[in-house]
Amino acid sequence: MKAYFLRRLLLIPLTLLGITVLVFAAIRAAPGGPVERSLASLMGGDGKAKRTRAESGLSLTAAQVLEIEEKFNRDKHPLRSYAEWLGVLPRDLENKKVGREFPKGEKKVLIPVPGTVHEVTVERDDAENVWVAEADRKKVEGWEVRLRTPKEQSERWAHWVKGVDLPQAPEYRAVLYKPGFDGLLQGSLGSSSKYQDGVWSMILERMPVSIYFGVVSMLVTYGVCLPLGILKAIKHRTWLDNVSSVAVFAGYAIPGYALGAILLVSFGAGLGWFPMRGFIGDDFETLSTADKIKDIVSHTVLPLLCYLVGSFAFMTMLMKNNLMDNLAADYVRTAAAKGVSFPRAVFKHAFRNSIIPIATTFGSNITLLVTGSILIERVFDINGFGLLQFNSIVEYDEPVIMGVTFFSAFLMLLGNVLSDLCVALVDPRVSYK
Repeated sequence: MKAYFLRRLLLIPLTLLGITVLVFAAIRAAPGGPVERSLASLMGGDGKAKRTRAESGLSLTAAQVLEIEEKFNRDKHPLRSYAEWLGVLPRDLENKKVGREFPKGEKKVLIPVPGTVHEVTVERDDAENVWVAEADRKKVEGWEVRLRTPKEQSERWAHWVKGVDLPQAPEYRAVLYKPGFDGLLQGSLGSSSKYQDGVWSMILERMPVSIYFGVVSMLVTYGVCLPLGILKAIKHRTWLDNVSSVAVFAGYAIPGYALGAILLVSFGAGLGWFPMRGFIGDDFETLSTADKIKDIVSHTVLPLLCYLVGSFAFMTMLMKNNLMDNLAADYVRTAAAKGVSFPRAVFKHAFRNSIIPIATTFGSNITLLVTGSILIERVFDINGFGLLQFNSIVEYDEPVIMGVTFFSAFLMLLGNVLSDLCVALVDPRVSYK
């Protein structure tokens, strides 16, 4: 068994690599990215209709296109960008890179060093090599310089600014940047391109809220659905079984986010019984301990109902059907024929075999425990992990999308391994050899 789980754990990195590659490729291939949006905003249009320079009415330059590319890490080949995200290749550590165009016909240009009061002289030659002057190299320790050629700038302009003629031939451009390894292998997920906050800090900041709802919903689900499923199996085809079946399936038919909208309108805006948004009130810090608990509970009730509505029917009916199958099995009838009491036959013999299918889904709770529900958190404006995922997609924040995808995929794969372990613990027939 140890060898099996070791192999499963060793497969996690390879699986994560495949998942992140596919997500990264999808992000880069999707139209309407941050570069297109920024350029469309600068040109005063939607980026779809072809416009001439006169129609745009703005003095967009090739240098501005390069700066926007650098801001959103689109100035390099996608494979290199992915390798930088992994931490295999060095990336530009400073978001604010400083670039200057060489004066026409000149081979020297002065560039200010970011974060200092120094200026350095950057030189180039006809072979398109570029370097910092020998006398100024101590001023740029840790920094490097790259050259943007007129041909490269023209190609990037044609790639992004379709239908608009380049106003004038660009000059050679020198850019100061600070390289370094800062990727996944170094424990970093980068920084948000919109908020400039570290992705790890954004994830960890929202984890407590999602974990709270995940733990509470899991405890309530298993604490209510398992006993209810056992009771329904024992009381099969009685009024209790029929009424509870109608209730759980009615709840299952309503999507959680749709129920959330109904509850907000009815009990939030209509009756005013519960808050309309958030996880805590605006005056939470000024409340006493008892009032803080009351405030959290009042903000929890409606979202928790939405979390539970879908899982209740699935878990209850799974427990009921499995237990009924085992109660009709020969080994249970044999135990009853030998004088074993009915409660003992249910809980000592049938229950353990009935819980095996439930154990196979237990590991998936780790993902739900942490990541929460995107739509429910959106409806109730709860600043949890799910809302972070939603906002990152809407805002096209590539580093955050990659970060939450990696984190969610890792939890999913870890949950699958945990499910196998749970099955091995409850089913002695499983050895995983």
